Amino acid sequence: MQIPVIAQTVGLLVLSNIFMTVAWYGHLKNLSSKAWWIAALVSWSIALFEYMLQVPANRIGFTEMSLAQLKILQEAITLIVFVPFAMIYMSQPFKLDYVWAALCLVGAVYFIFRT
Repeated sequence: MQIPVIAQTVGLLVLSNIFMTVAWYGHLKNLSSKAWWIAALVSWSIALFEYMLQVPANRIGFTEMSLAQLKILQEAITLIVFVPFAMIYMSQPFKLDYVWAALCLVGAVYFIFRT
């Protein structure tokens, strides 16, 4: 049984976004006392794994989705990954703005995927 393209793409993009979010923001918590270039090197190392997942995700997704659909899907997944990361890992409070941003992205997903 073959996994549907959308499921493969979403799964890989979720994993990619986890690495991306850690690479972009994890150093703010863990490496704040280190020189910026050390944080950059660590982030780049983490980002390598992001790209190893993101590139195949986009190649797989592009077989059935448009470029715009891939981009909007990626943005929606980014918010889904970012909010728990911000709240759990970075100890940031929940904001109602996350809900409004999510609703805007739901609209974006609807309009970009409607036929």
